[in-house]
Amino acid sequence: MISRVAVMRIAVVGISILTLEVLCRTGVITPQVVVAPSIMLVTLIEMILSGEVTTNFESTFYSALTAILISVVLGISGGLLLWRVDRLRRVLEPVLAAYYSVPVFVFYPILIALFGMNDMPIIMIGVLFGVVSMIVNSLNGFDRIPLVYLKAAQTYKLSAWQITYLIRIPAALPQMMTGFKLTVAYSFIGVIAAEFILSTSGLGYAIAYAYNNFETRAMYALMLLIMIVVSIINICLMSIEKKLLTRRGVI
Repeated sequence: MISRVAVMRIAVVGISILTLEVLCRTGVITPQVVVAPSIMLVTLIEMILSGEVTTNFESTFYSALTAILISVVLGISGGLLLWRVDRLRRVLEPVLAAYYSVPVFVFYPILIALFGMNDMPIIMIGVLFGVVSMIVNSLNGFDRIPLVYLKAAQTYKLSAWQITYLIRIPAALPQMMTGFKLTVAYSFIGVIAAEFILSTSGLGYAIAYAYNNFETRAMYALMLLIMIVVSIINICLMSIEKKLLTRRGVI
């Protein structure tokens, strides 16, 4: 059964879309600025059916998915390392807190030198955007593990690796999901933003190309595609997070 909060969210989104549709159709907002949502959808369907977006979508999705996987692995490992080494944590926590004030794109020449002219620098830009949120939330999850779990592990004489993979990581999963959601969002942002200025393929490149050639309908259709894909992913992640929290008795 859909909750009242979900109904309110759907209503807000629906009203916003309807308002924009009316403003565009009545000429209050000109097509040169924003096209009507219905036109965005029709254009997107036409582009999908013609196969026009397939290659770019596959390129962006591959880069973003790779960036997310790397960020998650490095984030959980980094969070666990900081949780276990208190001195390192005290040194790096202020750096992590101020990390997103760093202009990540300045590292692109270094990434080019390291990985060459291929998709890897763009993937690593996505990693640089997403990994820190995973580290911070993993660390937060490890901090909240009930001591009774660790005492039970000692009772059963589990090894350090068994405690990590059977106790610590599963117990920290509800908090890690917050980091995972942010990592997904930031990695997509990093990859698409990098494609805007650094690539010759991908949805970011396609949007920039449409903008430079005054193809307003195509530009907004591609933006709509990104919003739909990311929204679907976030809905799935929220559902998983809710199940984890319910199992833990948080909600």
